[in-house]
Amino acid sequence: MPKIEKIEISAGLYWITIEDAKLKILCGCPEDSVKHMMKRGLTMTKEEAGVAFETGPNAILLSDISIQNGKFANLAEFPVLQMLYRQGMILPNHPNNNGSKPILIGTAEQVDTQMEYIYRGNYGLVSEEEIIETGTSPEQAHEMMRLKLKFAFGAIRNSDELLDKRVVGSTPVEIQNGVSIHRLQMNVYEFHYENEAVQVNLNLPPNTTYSPTYRLHFHNIEREYFGIIHSGEGNGWDIHRPCMSSILMFQGKIYLIDAGPNLLNNLTVLGISVNEVEGIFHTHGHDDHFAGMTTLVQADHRIKYYTTALVRHSVFKKLSALMSVDEKQLYDYFEIHDLASDTWNDLAGLEVYPMFSPHPVENSIFIFRSFGEKGYRSYAHFADIVGMDTLKGMIEDDPAKPGITPAFFDDVQSQYLQRVDIKKIDAGGGLIHGEAEDFREDESQQIMLSHTEMDLTESQKMIGSGAPFGMVDVLIPGEKNYYRQYAFTYLQSYFPDVPRHRLEMLLNNPIVTFNPERILIRSGEEHQEIYLMLTGSVEQIQTQLKMYNILSAGSLIGEMSGLIGMPSIETYRALNFVQAMKLPVSMYIEFVKKAGVYEEIEELQSRREFLQASHIFGGGLSYLAQNRIANVMEEISYSPGDIISGQFHSAILLVIKGSIELHTDEKHIETLTTGGCIGEEEVLFNTPSHFHIKATEDTDVYQIPGNLLLDIPIVRWRLLEIFEKRLQAAT
Repeated sequence: MPKIEKIEISAGLYWITIEDAKLKILCGCPEDSVKHMMKRGLTMTKEEAGVAFETGPNAILLSDISIQNGKFANLAEFPVLQMLYRQGMILPNHPNNNGSKPILIGTAEQVDTQMEYIYRGNYGLVSEEEIIETGTSPEQAHEMMRLKLKFAFGAIRNSDELLDKRVVGSTPVEIQNGVSIHRLQMNVYEFHYENEAVQVNLNLPPNTTYSPTYRLHFHNIEREYFGIIHSGEGNGWDIHRPCMSSILMFQGKIYLIDAGPNLLNNLTVLGISVNEVEGIFHTHGHDDHFAGMTTLVQADHRIKYYTTALVRHSVFKKLSALMSVDEKQLYDYFEIHDLASDTWNDLAGLEVYPMFSPHPVENSIFIFRSFGEKGYRSYAHFADIVGMDTLKGMIEDDPAKPGITPAFFDDVQSQYLQRVDIKKIDAGGGLIHGEAEDFREDESQQIMLSHTEMDLTESQKMIGSGAPFGMVDVLIPGEKNYYRQYAFTYLQSYFPDVPRHRLEMLLNNPIVTFNPERILIRSGEEHQEIYLMLTGSVEQIQTQLKMYNILSAGSLIGEMSGLIGMPSIETYRALNFVQAMKLPVSMYIEFVKKAGVYEEIEELQSRREFLQASHIFGGGLSYLAQNRIANVMEEISYSPGDIISGQFHSAILLVIKGSIELHTDEKHIETLTTGGCIGEEEVLFNTPSHFHIKATEDTDVYQIPGNLLLDIPIVRWRLLEIFEKRLQAAT
């Protein structure tokens, strides 16, 4: 029987067990890795000395790179919490608390990054000075710190007090009890024990991503004036449902309330592309409300970020630690809108009331309202609240000790019990979550219980309702056709110089719905319609060129093949429910002729197709963003042996044909061919490249100004991923 057991849990996630050495290692820790272990039965409940607790790993091997295929590769917060609390490794007098600590294994950079990120995940802001920097008064900061210390059992503890670490370099390192690990190359590791060896490869293949533990059904959701889509009712341990979240619709626009794990997957089955998201209201920075931030930075526009300054500072310090970038750089990915706490903020008709809510990290709960035919209608989203019995137990009259005042307790209780039309509450229980029983006398019209992995008890069912994924509560119905509004906005952006009456000719066409997995246009077939996507996502597939993209709302499907009367070379397939305006080819040709834009469309289409075939500018960018890039690309040619280093001038070079070699003094790093790009260091950090770069044959490239690309978050994100991979390859 082998002494080292290896199990592939899911893409990029492995389980190594060496029983003789009392070592169980989770290899890789992307979002929801704990749920994957639970689903595979790798954690279970056992009882010892009358105490029930979970089994699980006691070590984590980190990915060498923090981002893989657009998602965070290292999110150790919940695996560490599972070890410390659900396994009991940190709990006083617990049978599983034997003095050993969870072990983080990996490169120095990734281990240090995770230690800081876990520190911020535990505590958020860690001093009165940091709280005061958010605009909070010294008196309030003192009271907030008293509360934080009460949650923290009296002290802010550095991560190295909770965790051990093993930094792996170029030579083997012992983990414990004779087990060693050796880094063979980027993300490829080998474990050794006695005479056995096992390898794990944490690299994700292209077009592969970390997957959820659950499968959701597609939903076709109408856009409303003011409504709520229930997009998650579970918590960080629920293997069957997404984490607690909601999606707010207002005047046909989409706003997220929190960004939990698997956000892109959850939006996709709801028929929403990330480019349709107008903004996010963020409660706090724990991973079950935070891990989807990578999805938000994969939009082609800066998504509006709404929260209080207190929460924003807390979240961005954690995100800065996780990404190993300066906190100021993160503000380039979002359009920041700080909300005043404990007052109504008017956001162009949507009124928002944020309230501070007790939690180990800075946390705001929200009430949203809007005025309609029947007066104000309101929705409250109370994520990660605290039970009243727990909060009452924190009352401490001595202002020098951790705790709260009786007045603070009364304020929190009265805020929680405000009457609204629909109130979604955290009913997870325990030391840091809410209790349904506290809302038994709440006079709100409807209470919804959320943030739990447990089935509701009979008593809880008498207090609040559930909300299956995709259920919609309409507070103020929309009488306006928002799909036609979207169509006008897209067409006007594509043809800004075309008179309104000519656009109306196109707008006077039917809107059709495509079911998920339905083919809109098939490769090799002529088609009589062009489709303007209004909502949803469409797969663009060209097998001969091995091209696969996901097109978002605003894309024109079949435009060029329709204009030239040739069969499409791509197949277009609905990824979810898609709303599209059906434009007859004959009408579109007439429109283009009268507008005099055929040559412009043809040139843009050629360049856009090239962009779509590249990794960095492919799926995720709207036609409008691709057009902006295509309009400013300049072609440059190089001869064999030409030195390209130092010639970027804050621009990206995208290879059209030929090849470019990157190397250091010691090693070859990469050979770039068609679709490859260089220049990420100068564009992102305004620093010269670390590499020697030269053309190895006749090579043509497109030069694209960096200042334009920095305004497109998804391109920034992909450049950062390229930078990380090249840096790791050089070490």
